[in-house]
Amino acid sequence: MVKPSVRIAVLTYRRAEDIAEAIPRLVAEAGLAVAAGWDVDILVVDNDAGASARETVARASADSPVPVHYEVEPVSGIAAARNRALDVSHDRDLLVYIDDDERPVERWLVLLLETYLTYSSAVVGPVISQFDREPESWITAGGFFTRRRMPTGSPVFVAATNNLLLDLGQVREFGLSFDLDFGLSGGSDTLFTRQLVARGGRMVWCDEAIVYDIVPANRATRRWVLLRALRSGTSWSATSLRVARSVPQRLWWQAKDFGSGIARVGGGLARLLAGVVTRSERLRATGARNLARGAGLAAGVFGYRYHEYKRS
Repeated sequence: MVKPSVRIAVLTYRRAEDIAEAIPRLVAEAGLAVAAGWDVDILVVDNDAGASARETVARASADSPVPVHYEVEPVSGIAAARNRALDVSHDRDLLVYIDDDERPVERWLVLLLETYLTYSSAVVGPVISQFDREPESWITAGGFFTRRRMPTGSPVFVAATNNLLLDLGQVREFGLSFDLDFGLSGGSDTLFTRQLVARGGRMVWCDEAIVYDIVPANRATRRWVLLRALRSGTSWSATSLRVARSVPQRLWWQAKDFGSGIARVGGGLARLLAGVVTRSERLRATGARNLARGAGLAAGVFGYRYHEYKRS
């Protein structure tokens, strides 16, 4: 059996140290897959119109036994960068997205590919956070960086592109791309994967294909994690409205997300108060997280967006 061709796509924006460290690890992962009979190459998409990563990529990939391609996407926003990876991969069968600040475990790519062969579907892997500096106990107690885990083969209905394998034949069949309207607010991957499933596609989990997310100190703060929770809520509501295919569906999603948001706000406030009374840091932190997420869900129904990726 001829195995599908594979491309690893890593997106970057003015993070020279991250991309310089990421490329050798991705080359090693690609090499393991090549040894297992796969045709693999690597694509770096630089979202800086000034091509600031060009020389770094060239140096980091100079001795690579697998091809490493470099593309510049001058349109600002992560959605445009994701689309550039799709657009230049017309000759590839599978596309694997990973972020430049993530480090995969050994055999990460092989594990994703084996899961793809088993289930013939898109594959999602777990992301585990590691910190430049240990965050304060309030952030840990609130579970702000705790992500889902589930058995391999479990169905997935929404995913990010920080550890995602896509079947490009299916993507082309459904006519999918990343919505540029979400380029600076985030959420284009949420919308993309929700649309993939809504149109009949399938995604499954591979719990062994772990990548480690390196969290810088400036993201391990109360302000950052609460704004991320708010943004996550607004993005979900906004994508719900895009997924809806009719006015009744749109109204149903608006009511559902608004109701869920208000319930989270109420529950978050109750937890916060309980935490104050009982002096429980966990209740105070999880209450604040639920409050922020709920406020985002409710506000997003009315069109509010927090532009997390806005550039000055």
